[in-house]
Amino acid sequence: MKLTNTLMATSALTVAAGMAFAESHMVDEMTIVSWGGAYSNSQQKAYHEPYMEKTGVKIINDESSNEAVSKLRAMKEAGNVTWDVVDVVASDALRLCDEGLAMEIDPDTMLADAPDGTKASEDFGDLLVGDCFIPQIVYSTTVGYRTDLVGDTPPTDICALFDTETYPGKRSLEKRPINNMEWALICDGVAKEEVYDVLETPEGQQQALDKLETIKDDVVWWSAGADTPQLLADGEVIMGSTYNGRLFSLIEEQDQPVAMLWDAQVFDLDGWIIPADLPEDRKARALDFIMFATDTQRLADQAAYISYGPARKSSAPLVGKHADLGIDMAPHMPTDPENAKNTFLYNYEFWADYRDDIDAKFQAWLAQ
Repeated sequence: MKLTNTLMATSALTVAAGMAFAESHMVDEMTIVSWGGAYSNSQQKAYHEPYMEKTGVKIINDESSNEAVSKLRAMKEAGNVTWDVVDVVASDALRLCDEGLAMEIDPDTMLADAPDGTKASEDFGDLLVGDCFIPQIVYSTTVGYRTDLVGDTPPTDICALFDTETYPGKRSLEKRPINNMEWALICDGVAKEEVYDVLETPEGQQQALDKLETIKDDVVWWSAGADTPQLLADGEVIMGSTYNGRLFSLIEEQDQPVAMLWDAQVFDLDGWIIPADLPEDRKARALDFIMFATDTQRLADQAAYISYGPARKSSAPLVGKHADLGIDMAPHMPTDPENAKNTFLYNYEFWADYRDDIDAKFQAWLAQ
């Protein structure tokens, strides 16, 4: 008995020492990059604050995700990567992975199992679209409009963006080709299933730009996800694109006279990458945070603050009510059957392959 107790005590000390060693080899401060606004707030509540309380680590928030690819390229070139975990859309994660700027992730050793023991690779399933990408949420880019400025016939179709006769006034669109080019082609008569076949040709790219040209003088171009909600709240635009969670915040939390146009909403994935070649102590901290922040409960917790669907199958049944408003969150998700009647499926591989070329063409068009 004494020998057994001694062995148990020795084992416990060994485990405790191992944990202390692991903690001592992690930095006590990290920089996490995201998108700002209501989205970063949801991460702060669901991930950052609980993790800081659990570990004592200090998290510095950076809101540069819209420039993640260019900034990580520049950091690599300078030999000084200052970010530890970066929130990016799936297509950007594929580009960063292809360029060796993001580390590869083994989901079954680096991410937590589901509560029933299901491995992360099965729990995330098809949403693991790249070797370096750790899915977090399913969201959509869609359009919000001012209910008090659209008259007696509110828009029901995405092509209202291009109908300045029925809906005169400014629109806000993101200052990049993604989504704008797809919507332009759809509203120029291209069938949804043929959009990317058309868009991979120079003629198709020009067709999309020509359609956008018809409203160019009426567009306010945005770079940050919080821009359109603010423009709508101020009445500076009649309608505009942004992420569905930002519009949820504007409509439900701020009680603004705004409604959501779900037609042709563009489904997309957002998640984490860890920059490649971090020092071991920073990489260990980043992996520890990722393990914590993407477990089943944490992903469900984020849905209590913003209307994005959690990326794990095991998280979906845990989605409940809004933390402050007390309203059921499920009907506000882009994946809700009523909202998903006419979605547009975003092609990650297309934009990973064509983004730089089309982006250059789009920015040149903007400058004309």
